[in-house]
Amino acid sequence: MIQKPKGTNDIYGEDGREVTSLVGILAGLMEKYNYEYVRTPIFEATELFHRGVGETTDIVSKETYDFKDRGERDMTLRPEGTAGVVRSYIENKFYGIKPMPSKFWYYGPMYRYERPQSGRSREFYQFGVECFGSNSPALDAEVISIPVNFYSMLGLKNVTVHLNTLGDSESRENYHKALTEYFKPHLSELCEDCNDRFVRNPLRILDCKIDAGNPIMKKAPKIKDYLSDASAKYFKAVEAALDTMGITYVVDDSLVRGLDYYTETVFEISADVEGFGAQNILCGGGRYNNLVKNIGGPETPGVGFALGFERLLMALKAENITISPKASLDTYVIPLGEEQVNYCLSLVNDLRLSGFSADMDYMSRSLKSNFKQADNNNAKIIIIVGEDEVKSNELTVKNNKTKEQDKISLDYLYYYLKENIDDIDDDETLEKVEKSEEDARWIKQTL
Repeated sequence: MIQKPKGTNDIYGEDGREVTSLVGILAGLMEKYNYEYVRTPIFEATELFHRGVGETTDIVSKETYDFKDRGERDMTLRPEGTAGVVRSYIENKFYGIKPMPSKFWYYGPMYRYERPQSGRSREFYQFGVECFGSNSPALDAEVISIPVNFYSMLGLKNVTVHLNTLGDSESRENYHKALTEYFKPHLSELCEDCNDRFVRNPLRILDCKIDAGNPIMKKAPKIKDYLSDASAKYFKAVEAALDTMGITYVVDDSLVRGLDYYTETVFEISADVEGFGAQNILCGGGRYNNLVKNIGGPETPGVGFALGFERLLMALKAENITISPKASLDTYVIPLGEEQVNYCLSLVNDLRLSGFSADMDYMSRSLKSNFKQADNNNAKIIIIVGEDEVKSNELTVKNNKTKEQDKISLDYLYYYLKENIDDIDDDETLEKVEKSEEDARWIKQTL
Protein backbone atom coordinates (compact mmCIF):
# COMPACT_ATOMS: atom_id res chain seq x y z
CA MET A 1 0.00 0.00 0.00
CA ILE A 2 1.33 3.44 -0.94
CA GLN A 3 1.42 5.71 2.11
CA LYS A 4 1.78 9.45 2.53
CA PRO A 5 5.34 10.78 2.87
CA LYS A 6 6.80 11.05 6.35
CA GLY A 7 6.04 14.39 7.96
CA THR A 8 2.86 15.06 5.96
CA ASN A 9 -0.79 14.80 6.95
CA ASP A 10 -4.17 14.09 5.38
CA ILE A 11 -6.73 16.65 6.54
CA TYR A 12 -10.36 15.53 6.40
CA GLY A 13 -13.59 15.28 8.38
CA GLU A 14 -13.81 17.58 11.39
CA ASP A 15 -10.25 18.85 10.91
CA GLY A 16 -11.08 19.69 7.29
CA ARG A 17 -14.12 21.69 8.37
CA GLU A 18 -12.03 23.44 11.04
CA VAL A 19 -9.39 24.44 8.49
CA THR A 20 -11.90 25.84 5.98
CA SER A 21 -13.68 27.71 8.78
CA LEU A 22 -10.40 29.19 10.04
CA VAL A 23 -9.38 30.32 6.55
CA GLY A 24 -12.81 31.91 6.12
CA ILE A 25 -12.54 33.76 9.42
CA LEU A 26 -9.05 35.01 8.54
CA ALA A 27 -10.19 36.13 5.08
CA GLY A 28 -13.00 38.12 6.69
CA LEU A 29 -10.61 39.59 9.24
CA MET A 30 -8.20 40.64 6.49
CA GLU A 31 -11.00 42.44 4.69
CA LYS A 32 -11.62 44.47 7.84
CA TYR A 33 -7.90 45.25 8.11
CA ASN A 34 -7.76 46.25 4.40
CA TYR A 35 -5.22 43.55 3.39
CA GLU A 36 -5.16 42.11 -0.14
CA TYR A 37 -4.79 38.40 -0.91
CA VAL A 38 -1.63 37.28 -2.75
CA ARG A 39 -0.60 33.80 -3.91
CA THR A 40 2.95 32.88 -4.87
CA PRO A 41 4.40 29.64 -6.34
CA ILE A 42 5.09 26.66 -4.11
CA PHE A 43 8.58 26.43 -5.63
CA GLU A 44 10.93 29.28 -6.46
CA ALA A 45 14.54 29.79 -7.50
CA THR A 46 16.83 28.49 -4.76
CA GLU A 47 18.71 31.80 -4.79
CA LEU A 48 15.60 33.59 -3.51
CA PHE A 49 15.65 31.77 -0.19
CA HIS A 50 19.42 31.88 0.17
CA ARG A 51 19.40 35.65 -0.28
CA GLY A 52 16.13 36.23 1.52
CA VAL A 53 15.93 33.82 4.44
CA GLY A 54 19.72 33.77 4.93
CA GLU A 55 22.61 31.36 4.43
CA THR A 56 23.26 31.12 8.17
CA THR A 57 19.78 29.95 9.14
CA ASP A 58 19.02 26.31 9.91
CA ILE A 59 16.22 26.47 7.35
CA VAL A 60 18.52 27.16 4.41
CA SER A 61 21.53 25.18 5.62
CA LYS A 62 19.66 22.02 6.68
CA GLU A 63 15.95 21.98 5.93
CA THR A 64 15.09 23.09 2.40
CA TYR A 65 13.81 20.73 -0.30
CA ASP A 66 16.16 21.57 -3.19
CA PHE A 67 16.03 20.10 -6.69
CA LYS A 68 17.01 20.79 -10.29
CA ASP A 69 14.23 21.09 -12.84
CA ARG A 70 14.50 19.73 -16.39
CA GLY A 71 16.23 22.91 -17.45
CA GLU A 72 18.94 22.27 -14.83
CA ARG A 73 17.75 25.29 -12.84
CA ASP A 74 18.12 25.17 -9.03
CA MET A 75 14.67 25.21 -7.43
CA THR A 76 13.45 25.01 -3.83
CA LEU A 77 10.07 24.21 -2.30
CA ARG A 78 9.23 27.32 -0.31
CA PRO A 79 10.17 26.92 3.38
CA GLU A 80 8.37 30.14 4.41
CA GLY A 81 6.13 32.76 2.82
CA THR A 82 7.83 36.14 3.18
CA ALA A 83 10.60 35.78 0.58
CA GLY A 84 8.13 34.78 -2.14
CA VAL A 85 5.81 37.69 -1.38
CA VAL A 86 8.77 40.09 -1.44
CA ARG A 87 9.84 38.65 -4.81
CA SER A 88 6.30 39.17 -6.12
CA TYR A 89 6.25 42.72 -4.73
CA ILE A 90 9.46 43.54 -6.63
CA GLU A 91 8.71 41.64 -9.85
CA ASN A 92 5.22 43.11 -10.24
CA LYS A 93 6.48 46.59 -9.30
CA PHE A 94 3.82 47.05 -6.62
CA TYR A 95 6.03 49.77 -5.14
CA GLY A 96 5.21 51.94 -8.16
CA ILE A 97 1.51 51.23 -8.64
CA LYS A 98 0.13 50.69 -5.13
CA PRO A 99 -0.39 53.31 -2.44
CA MET A 100 1.83 52.89 0.61
CA PRO A 101 1.71 50.96 2.77
CA SER A 102 0.99 47.92 0.58
CA LYS A 103 -0.67 45.21 2.66
CA PHE A 104 -0.95 41.54 1.67
CA TRP A 105 -2.05 38.25 3.19
CA TYR A 106 -1.44 34.68 2.05
CA TYR A 107 -2.26 31.09 2.97
CA GLY A 108 -0.66 27.91 1.70
CA PRO A 109 1.72 24.97 2.23
CA MET A 110 5.39 25.32 3.21
CA TYR A 111 8.11 22.64 3.22
CA ARG A 112 11.01 21.97 5.56
CA TYR A 113 12.98 18.74 5.82
CA GLU A 114 13.21 18.31 9.58
CA ARG A 115 12.46 15.64 12.15
CA PRO A 116 8.66 15.34 12.36
CA GLN A 117 7.19 15.74 15.83
CA SER A 118 4.04 17.02 17.45
CA GLY A 119 3.17 20.37 15.90
CA ARG A 120 6.07 20.22 13.45
CA SER A 121 5.68 18.62 10.00
CA ARG A 122 7.64 18.57 6.76
CA GLU A 123 4.64 19.91 4.90
CA PHE A 124 2.78 22.50 6.95
CA TYR A 125 0.31 25.28 6.23
CA GLN A 126 0.82 28.90 7.12
CA PHE A 127 -1.25 32.06 7.08
CA GLY A 128 0.74 35.26 6.98
CA VAL A 129 0.69 38.99 6.31
CA GLU A 130 3.32 41.28 4.80
CA CYS A 131 3.25 45.11 4.77
CA PHE A 132 5.58 47.25 2.69
CA GLY A 133 6.48 50.91 2.51
CA SER A 134 6.04 52.24 6.04
CA ASN A 135 8.55 52.46 8.86
CA SER A 136 5.92 53.41 11.43
CA PRO A 137 5.94 51.73 14.87
CA ALA A 138 2.13 51.92 14.67
CA LEU A 139 2.21 49.46 11.75
CA ASP A 140 4.26 47.03 13.85
CA ALA A 141 1.53 47.25 16.49
CA GLU A 142 -1.20 46.72 13.89
CA VAL A 143 0.53 43.58 12.59
CA ILE A 144 0.85 42.21 16.14
CA SER A 145 -2.82 42.98 16.79
CA ILE A 146 -3.96 40.68 13.95
CA PRO A 147 -3.04 37.35 15.57
CA VAL A 148 -3.92 38.70 19.02
CA ASN A 149 -7.44 39.57 17.87
CA PHE A 150 -7.75 36.35 15.87
CA TYR A 151 -6.89 34.13 18.84
CA SER A 152 -9.26 36.16 21.00
CA MET A 153 -12.07 35.65 18.48
CA LEU A 154 -11.48 31.91 18.61
CA GLY A 155 -11.68 31.89 22.39
CA LEU A 156 -8.08 30.79 22.99
CA LYS A 157 -6.91 31.65 26.47
CA ASN A 158 -3.46 31.84 28.06
CA VAL A 159 -1.76 33.32 24.99
CA THR A 160 1.21 35.63 25.53
CA VAL A 161 2.89 38.14 23.22
CA HIS A 162 6.70 37.97 23.53
CA LEU A 163 8.36 41.13 22.23
CA ASN A 164 11.95 42.09 21.51
CA THR A 165 14.06 44.21 19.17
CA LEU A 166 17.11 43.26 17.11
CA GLY A 167 17.92 46.89 16.40
CA ASP A 168 19.20 48.57 13.25
CA SER A 169 22.46 47.83 11.41
CA GLU A 170 24.55 49.81 13.92
CA SER A 171 22.95 48.00 16.86
CA ARG A 172 23.47 44.56 15.31
CA GLU A 173 27.10 45.28 14.47
CA ASN A 174 27.82 46.24 18.08
CA TYR A 175 25.89 43.24 19.36
CA HIS A 176 27.68 40.92 16.94
CA LYS A 177 31.04 42.00 18.41
CA ALA A 178 29.80 41.52 21.97
CA LEU A 179 28.50 38.01 21.24
CA THR A 180 31.73 37.04 19.50
CA GLU A 181 33.80 38.11 22.50
CA TYR A 182 31.43 36.40 24.94
CA PHE A 183 31.05 33.01 23.23
CA LYS A 184 34.66 32.58 22.04
CA PRO A 185 36.02 31.16 25.32
CA HIS A 186 32.96 28.86 25.73
CA LEU A 187 32.91 27.16 22.32
CA SER A 188 33.95 23.79 23.77
CA GLU A 189 30.83 23.86 25.96
CA LEU A 190 28.48 24.41 23.02
CA CYS A 191 27.12 21.99 20.43
CA GLU A 192 28.70 21.44 17.01
CA ASP A 193 26.05 23.54 15.28
CA CYS A 194 26.71 26.46 17.60
CA ASN A 195 30.41 26.28 16.81
CA ASP A 196 29.52 26.58 13.14
CA ARG A 197 27.12 29.45 13.86
CA PHE A 198 29.86 31.25 15.78
CA VAL A 199 31.86 31.55 12.56
CA ARG A 200 28.95 32.48 10.31
CA ASN A 201 26.60 34.46 12.57
CA PRO A 202 26.90 34.32 16.38
CA LEU A 203 23.37 35.71 16.75
CA ARG A 204 22.07 32.33 15.53
CA ILE A 205 23.60 30.68 18.62
CA LEU A 206 20.85 32.29 20.69
CA ASP A 207 18.27 30.41 18.61
CA CYS A 208 19.82 26.98 19.31
CA LYS A 209 17.35 24.35 20.55
CA ILE A 210 20.07 21.97 21.82
CA ASP A 211 21.81 24.49 24.09
CA ALA A 212 18.68 26.43 25.02
CA GLY A 213 19.00 25.42 28.68
CA ASN A 214 22.76 25.92 28.85
CA PRO A 215 23.68 28.46 31.60
CA ILE A 216 26.05 30.08 29.12
CA MET A 217 23.04 31.13 27.05
CA LYS A 218 21.32 32.75 30.00
CA LYS A 219 24.38 34.88 30.76
CA ALA A 220 24.89 36.00 27.14
CA PRO A 221 24.83 39.75 26.37
CA LYS A 222 21.39 41.28 25.73
CA ILE A 223 20.61 43.27 22.61
CA LYS A 224 18.96 46.03 24.66
CA ASP A 225 22.40 47.01 25.98
CA TYR A 226 23.73 47.60 22.45
CA LEU A 227 20.85 49.44 20.81
CA SER A 228 21.47 52.70 19.00
CA ASP A 229 19.49 55.69 20.23
CA ALA A 230 17.25 55.46 17.15
CA SER A 231 16.47 51.76 17.72
CA ALA A 232 15.81 52.25 21.42
CA LYS A 233 13.43 55.08 20.60
CA TYR A 234 11.70 52.97 17.94
CA PHE A 235 11.16 50.05 20.31
CA LYS A 236 9.68 52.33 22.96
CA ALA A 237 7.29 53.68 20.32
CA VAL A 238 6.16 50.13 19.46
CA GLU A 239 5.55 49.44 23.15
CA ALA A 240 3.57 52.66 23.48
CA ALA A 241 1.42 51.76 20.46
CA LEU A 242 0.65 48.33 21.92
CA ASP A 243 -0.17 49.91 25.27
CA THR A 244 -2.57 52.31 23.57
CA MET A 245 -4.34 49.37 21.90
CA GLY A 246 -4.63 47.51 25.19
CA ILE A 247 -2.44 44.64 24.01
CA THR A 248 -0.44 43.09 26.85
CA TYR A 249 3.04 41.71 26.18
CA VAL A 250 6.27 40.70 27.85
CA VAL A 251 9.68 41.91 26.70
CA ASP A 252 11.74 38.77 26.05
CA ASP A 253 15.47 39.52 25.75
CA SER A 254 16.21 36.01 24.47
CA LEU A 255 13.87 36.25 21.47
CA VAL A 256 15.81 36.52 18.18
CA ARG A 257 13.65 34.51 15.70
CA GLY A 258 15.21 31.98 13.32
CA LEU A 259 15.54 34.05 10.15
CA ASP A 260 18.34 36.41 9.15
CA TYR A 261 16.19 39.10 7.57
CA TYR A 262 14.67 40.55 10.77
CA THR A 263 15.55 44.05 11.96
CA GLU A 264 14.11 46.11 14.81
CA THR A 265 10.86 44.57 16.16
CA VAL A 266 10.48 40.80 16.51
CA PHE A 267 7.66 38.98 18.28
CA GLU A 268 6.19 35.57 18.99
CA ILE A 269 2.87 34.52 20.48
CA SER A 270 2.92 31.45 22.69
CA ALA A 271 0.09 29.40 24.19
CA ASP A 272 0.14 27.93 27.68
CA VAL A 273 -1.78 24.82 26.64
CA GLU A 274 -1.56 21.50 28.46
CA GLY A 275 0.46 18.96 26.50
CA PHE A 276 2.13 21.51 24.21
CA GLY A 277 5.54 21.34 25.84
CA ALA A 278 8.28 23.17 23.95
CA GLN A 279 6.22 23.41 20.74
CA ASN A 280 4.00 26.16 22.13
CA ILE A 281 4.72 28.98 19.66
CA LEU A 282 1.58 29.72 17.66
CA CYS A 283 3.00 32.47 15.45
CA GLY A 284 5.90 34.83 15.00
CA GLY A 285 7.11 37.73 12.93
CA GLY A 286 8.72 41.12 12.91
CA ARG A 287 10.19 43.92 10.86
CA TYR A 288 12.56 43.40 7.89
CA ASN A 289 13.66 46.77 6.57
CA ASN A 290 16.50 45.47 4.38
CA LEU A 291 14.89 42.41 2.75
CA VAL A 292 13.32 44.08 -0.30
CA LYS A 293 16.63 45.74 -1.18
CA ASN A 294 18.59 42.50 -0.54
CA ILE A 295 16.41 40.60 -3.01
CA GLY A 296 16.86 43.24 -5.71
CA GLY A 297 14.17 45.84 -5.13
CA PRO A 298 14.26 49.44 -4.02
CA GLU A 299 14.96 50.26 -0.39
CA THR A 300 11.59 49.52 1.22
CA PRO A 301 10.75 48.80 4.87
CA GLY A 302 8.58 45.80 5.64
CA VAL A 303 6.89 44.02 8.54
CA GLY A 304 4.83 40.84 8.81
CA PHE A 305 4.13 37.57 10.60
CA ALA A 306 3.07 33.98 9.95
CA LEU A 307 1.06 31.47 11.95
CA GLY A 308 0.99 27.70 11.56
CA PHE A 309 -2.30 25.87 11.18
CA GLU A 310 -1.08 22.55 12.62
CA ARG A 311 -0.27 24.02 16.01
CA LEU A 312 -3.41 26.14 15.94
CA LEU A 313 -5.56 23.02 15.44
CA MET A 314 -3.71 21.34 18.31
CA ALA A 315 -4.36 24.33 20.59
CA LEU A 316 -8.06 24.44 19.70
CA LYS A 317 -8.44 20.73 20.45
CA ALA A 318 -6.54 21.02 23.72
CA GLU A 319 -8.85 23.86 24.76
CA ASN A 320 -11.95 21.95 23.55
CA ILE A 321 -12.82 24.75 21.14
CA THR A 322 -14.80 23.82 18.03
CA ILE A 323 -15.20 26.65 15.56
CA SER A 324 -16.79 24.85 12.61
CA PRO A 325 -20.49 23.97 12.69
CA LYS A 326 -21.47 20.33 12.28
CA ALA A 327 -21.66 19.47 8.59
CA SER A 328 -25.24 19.77 7.40
CA LEU A 329 -27.34 19.80 4.24
CA ASP A 330 -30.31 21.99 3.47
CA THR A 331 -31.91 19.23 1.43
CA TYR A 332 -31.49 15.51 0.82
CA VAL A 333 -33.35 14.06 -2.17
CA ILE A 334 -34.48 10.44 -2.30
CA PRO A 335 -35.47 8.80 -5.62
CA LEU A 336 -37.77 5.82 -4.96
CA GLY A 337 -36.62 4.02 -8.11
CA GLU A 338 -34.08 4.09 -10.93
CA GLU A 339 -36.65 5.81 -13.15
CA GLN A 340 -36.60 8.88 -10.87
CA VAL A 341 -32.80 9.24 -10.61
CA ASN A 342 -32.37 11.69 -13.51
CA TYR A 343 -35.36 13.74 -12.35
CA CYS A 344 -33.76 13.97 -8.89
CA LEU A 345 -30.36 14.81 -10.41
CA SER A 346 -31.90 17.74 -12.26
CA LEU A 347 -33.76 18.82 -9.11
CA VAL A 348 -30.58 18.73 -6.98
CA ASN A 349 -28.73 20.76 -9.62
CA ASP A 350 -31.49 23.40 -9.62
CA LEU A 351 -31.49 23.53 -5.81
CA ARG A 352 -27.75 24.12 -5.71
CA LEU A 353 -28.01 26.89 -8.32
CA SER A 354 -30.77 28.43 -6.16
CA GLY A 355 -28.42 28.65 -3.21
CA PHE A 356 -29.28 25.52 -1.22
CA SER A 357 -26.84 22.81 -0.21
CA ALA A 358 -28.21 19.56 -1.59
CA ASP A 359 -27.35 15.93 -2.17
CA MET A 360 -29.18 12.78 -3.24
CA ASP A 361 -29.06 9.00 -3.05
CA TYR A 362 -26.74 7.46 -5.65
CA MET A 363 -26.66 4.01 -4.02
CA SER A 364 -30.24 2.76 -4.55
CA ARG A 365 -30.77 2.49 -0.81
CA SER A 366 -34.04 1.52 0.84
CA LEU A 367 -36.24 4.32 2.12
CA LYS A 368 -35.30 3.47 5.71
CA SER A 369 -31.58 3.54 4.88
CA ASN A 370 -32.01 6.85 3.08
CA PHE A 371 -33.65 8.41 6.13
CA LYS A 372 -30.62 7.27 8.14
CA GLN A 373 -28.30 8.74 5.49
CA ALA A 374 -30.19 12.04 5.68
CA ASP A 375 -29.66 12.05 9.45
CA ASN A 376 -25.96 11.28 8.95
CA ASN A 377 -25.75 14.37 6.73
CA ASN A 378 -27.74 16.41 9.26
CA ALA A 379 -30.21 17.22 6.47
CA LYS A 380 -32.86 19.78 7.35
CA ILE A 381 -35.38 18.92 4.62
CA ILE A 382 -35.92 15.55 2.91
CA ILE A 383 -37.51 15.44 -0.55
CA ILE A 384 -38.98 12.12 -1.68
CA VAL A 385 -39.53 11.54 -5.39
CA GLY A 386 -41.50 8.60 -6.74
CA GLU A 387 -43.47 7.92 -9.92
CA ASP A 388 -46.47 9.97 -8.76
CA GLU A 389 -44.29 12.96 -7.84
CA VAL A 390 -42.71 13.02 -11.29
CA LYS A 391 -46.08 12.89 -13.04
CA SER A 392 -47.75 15.56 -10.89
CA ASN A 393 -44.71 17.74 -10.13
CA GLU A 394 -45.89 17.68 -6.51
CA LEU A 395 -43.07 16.54 -4.26
CA THR A 396 -43.24 14.81 -0.88
CA VAL A 397 -41.29 17.04 1.49
CA LYS A 398 -40.38 16.15 5.08
CA ASN A 399 -39.13 18.57 7.73
CA ASN A 400 -36.41 16.46 9.34
CA LYS A 401 -36.60 18.42 12.60
CA THR A 402 -40.35 18.45 13.22
CA LYS A 403 -40.90 15.24 11.17
CA GLU A 404 -43.91 16.93 9.52
CA GLN A 405 -44.56 15.85 5.92
CA ASP A 406 -46.26 17.82 3.12
CA LYS A 407 -46.99 17.71 -0.57
CA ILE A 408 -45.42 20.75 -2.23
CA SER A 409 -45.77 21.95 -5.81
CA LEU A 410 -42.43 22.10 -7.62
CA ASP A 411 -43.15 25.75 -8.46
CA TYR A 412 -43.52 26.56 -4.75
CA LEU A 413 -40.57 24.47 -3.54
CA TYR A 414 -38.05 27.32 -3.38
CA TYR A 415 -40.29 29.42 -1.12
CA TYR A 416 -41.13 26.43 1.08
CA LEU A 417 -37.45 25.56 1.54
CA LYS A 418 -36.42 29.15 2.22
CA GLU A 419 -39.05 29.61 4.91
CA ASN A 420 -38.58 26.27 6.66
CA ILE A 421 -34.79 26.18 6.49
CA ASP A 422 -34.64 29.71 7.92
CA ASP A 423 -36.91 28.57 10.78
CA ILE A 424 -34.68 25.55 11.46
CA ASP A 425 -31.56 27.73 11.38
CA ASP A 426 -33.16 30.19 13.81
CA ASP A 427 -34.11 27.35 16.18
CA GLU A 428 -30.59 25.89 16.04
CA THR A 429 -29.07 29.31 16.69
CA LEU A 430 -31.33 29.83 19.70
CA GLU A 431 -30.32 26.44 21.07
CA LYS A 432 -26.67 27.40 20.75
CA VAL A 433 -27.25 30.71 22.50
CA GLU A 434 -29.01 29.00 25.37
CA LYS A 435 -26.33 26.34 25.63
CA SER A 436 -23.67 28.60 27.15
CA GLU A 437 -22.38 32.15 27.25
CA GLU A 438 -19.28 30.99 25.37
CA ASP A 439 -21.38 29.75 22.46
CA ALA A 440 -23.36 32.98 22.52
CA ARG A 441 -20.16 34.98 22.19
CA TRP A 442 -19.03 32.92 19.21
CA ILE A 443 -22.40 33.13 17.42
CA LYS A 444 -22.54 36.90 17.83
CA GLN A 445 -19.12 37.25 16.21
CA THR A 446 -19.67 34.89 13.32
CA LEU A 447 -23.28 35.28 12.19
